[in-house]
Amino acid sequence: MRHLKINYFPVFTVLVLVTTFLCVITFPVTATVEISSEPQTVSLQQGKKLYESGRFTESVKILQQVVKKYRNQGDELQEAVALSNLALVHQKSGNLTQAQQTINESLKLLENTSTNQNLNILAPILDIQGSIQLDLGQAEQALQTWQRSEKIYQQLNNKSGIVQARINQAQAWQVLGFYHRALTTLTELQQNLESQPDSITKAVELRALGDTLQLSGNLQQSNQVLQQSLKIAQKLDSPQDISSALFSLGNTARAKQDFESAIAFYQKAAAIAPDRVTKVQALINQFTLLVNREDTTAQQLLPPIQNLLKNLPVSQTSIYARIHLAQSLLKLETKPEKVVREQFFQLSIFQLSTTAIKQAQDLGDKRAESFALGTLGNIYEKTEQFANAQSLTQQALNIALGIDTPDITYRWYWQLGRLLEKQGNIQDAIIAYDGAISNLQTLRNDLVAVNRDVQYSFKESVEPVYRESVALLLSPQNVGKTQQTDQDQTNRDQKILDKARQRIEALQLAELDDYFRQACIDAQTVILDKVVDEDNPTAAIIYPIILPQQLQVIVKIPKQPLRSYTVKKSQEEIEAVLTQLREYLLESDREEEVQALSQEVYGWLIENIESDLQNSGVKTLVFVLDGALRNVPMATLYDGQQYLIEKYAVALSLGLQLLPPKPIAEQPLQVIAAGLVEPPTEFKKFPPLPGITSEFDLINRAGVSTKQLLNQEFTSNNLEKSVNTNPFNVLHLATHGQFSSRPENTFILAADGAINVNQFDSLLRRRDEIRPEPLEMLVLSACQTATGDNRATLGLAGVSVKAGARSTLASLWHISDRSTAVLMGEFYRELATSKVTKAEALRRAQVKLLKKYPNYEYPAFWAPYVLLGNWL
Repeated sequence: MRHLKINYFPVFTVLVLVTTFLCVITFPVTATVEISSEPQTVSLQQGKKLYESGRFTESVKILQQVVKKYRNQGDELQEAVALSNLALVHQKSGNLTQAQQTINESLKLLENTSTNQNLNILAPILDIQGSIQLDLGQAEQALQTWQRSEKIYQQLNNKSGIVQARINQAQAWQVLGFYHRALTTLTELQQNLESQPDSITKAVELRALGDTLQLSGNLQQSNQVLQQSLKIAQKLDSPQDISSALFSLGNTARAKQDFESAIAFYQKAAAIAPDRVTKVQALINQFTLLVNREDTTAQQLLPPIQNLLKNLPVSQTSIYARIHLAQSLLKLETKPEKVVREQFFQLSIFQLSTTAIKQAQDLGDKRAESFALGTLGNIYEKTEQFANAQSLTQQALNIALGIDTPDITYRWYWQLGRLLEKQGNIQDAIIAYDGAISNLQTLRNDLVAVNRDVQYSFKESVEPVYRESVALLLSPQNVGKTQQTDQDQTNRDQKILDKARQRIEALQLAELDDYFRQACIDAQTVILDKVVDEDNPTAAIIYPIILPQQLQVIVKIPKQPLRSYTVKKSQEEIEAVLTQLREYLLESDREEEVQALSQEVYGWLIENIESDLQNSGVKTLVFVLDGALRNVPMATLYDGQQYLIEKYAVALSLGLQLLPPKPIAEQPLQVIAAGLVEPPTEFKKFPPLPGITSEFDLINRAGVSTKQLLNQEFTSNNLEKSVNTNPFNVLHLATHGQFSSRPENTFILAADGAINVNQFDSLLRRRDEIRPEPLEMLVLSACQTATGDNRATLGLAGVSVKAGARSTLASLWHISDRSTAVLMGEFYRELATSKVTKAEALRRAQVKLLKKYPNYEYPAFWAPYVLLGNWL
């Protein structure tokens, strides 16, 4: 899988000097190679200076001369040093193939190295090789290379080198999907660094560690480590390191969506920075945040940014500074309120972009040139000069394709698709969107291993590509509009519908990758048609897709071709209804309003296919929900007489079967049940759950084999031990928990504190090693989605994925623990005695509450339970 860094426009990353030579880094940490101080090395020093100023083309020419000189002199050691630095310049300028060839040449000269002097050179050269390998998508090879360099640093007792190599390894572990291993490595590094005496080197290494923690999504730990770096830099009175630490703290605060703190950190960084580069980066990041918040005080930052840019030497940094500023100015220019036009024209976005293009061409930096050309194309797009926009976008795309950079290639395919659609060329626009999606699919790891605000970037830079593509595929100009025979037209439309639903499923997978900041699912996508046509022919699948101006619904009924219909409701209208319905569901005196709104949603999703569902003998509806629809339980949909759950079993799916479907009725139930009546003292906002004892008693009475961990017995360690030593296929957790759109805020409570969603994989890993069969079901009977978080149900999907469960049963909001006890008892009784599917067992339990328990008949008591995943 490719691994290339995505440069999201809204955020600059800080450039940090880790060691003494040729080491300007973001992540992964690249290497430095010491050279002799003899007079003949002056050309190598010139190459270094040109590199540090971003003048890569000139640096390459100088370093090539140096390589030739040492080769003629027969000095293989110095030739290896020059080649390694040349490889670093190639890498920085985006020429990865040339970088790989050059670093291999360098290492070949050092094949039989054994002396300490040579090892001092070999280790950092290996660091450079690992960095290039990671950029080429060779994460496993990069890991092995950095492990080798660490061994050499240990042999040399080079503590700084060891830290650098381990930070790199953590990055590789994360890219490979070993999140827990990466976090363990970083935590150990933090502990080791804390024991060292304060020094500038320690401050820099802590800053590098904090930045890596931020990339991996450990924002609280990142903030803690960066504060330590700042404290040391302040103690040693190093303005450069103080400003760099403040800058990194701003990036972490931004990722936490703490925009006030981020702005404050950027302000301080700009005020203290002794160099123009950090100052202008901090000011532009601050400016971008203010623009995004529609804060007109952003304009006050334009004059100092303008002055700094004028005085910056031509470099990669100055190019990207202009590109970032042009993007932000374009947003400011399109805000509805009036802006100060004089300043805008003084610092024209066209001028910024054309200057960036010329500077990139002068430097020979193809990647930066592509960014600058595409940005200018975007500016022409916004001003509706489509011919110029398309020409510039095509130039940017051609360059990106030529240097094999899918992270920017997808952007220009996307931009080209928008431009073609606006000019009425729908078929070519679809082809362009296909190119964008294809490149996004190669970047699954990289969409998550970048320095950015997660939700902002995903929603702005990734999600629209999928949605706009689906809108084009299902547009009237594309579906049913050819001159083919009826059968050929039907076949073509079937392929279009299949492509559209697969694309929306791919979006859901991308959302999960974005949620965890790692490609968390490697299983092949399996279309559910086979399941409903062969394994469970009484289930139908419904794919509602929310598009800007309409709701598209694709339906798969057993033994029938796909069909679709359009609901003429805008995204804004749909979300307003769903938000109101969710609010009313939580208010016990709003039953009439709930039924009225639920009937409207029923009309969108079910009414058009009701007769076909009945005629086909469908008994289970599986929803692949999109957007705000995930926040409303489908069981509450109302036809005017009955709730949906009274007629059909209901389940949710991500659209992919991550594990082969298997009926739970084929195996005896063995449950590990852990419950906590009183939450830990630091979580007093959660009320006691006295009904848990009754819940466990009712599960036992259902005839289910149960191993219990209650109250103080329910600790994370005891749970892990029980999971690893007891045979079970259901894990039932009766405790408070929360689902959130951010992993760090998604957790369940044990007696010793919170168990975070990212701990689920490690908690169950040893069980997977002992018993390879997957966990049949995870039950979370007292959880809730975070208040005011429209993407909180991502946390539910995330918990299910991390647990490796075929299916997860959970509640969307907190309910009376007494009604929960009744429902859970009924659910397990149906599973154990009636041998029905999980979805049907849940339906019967919900209907029992609705019809047999007057105190619990309101939807708030029975509706919030949702079954995600395998419904059999």
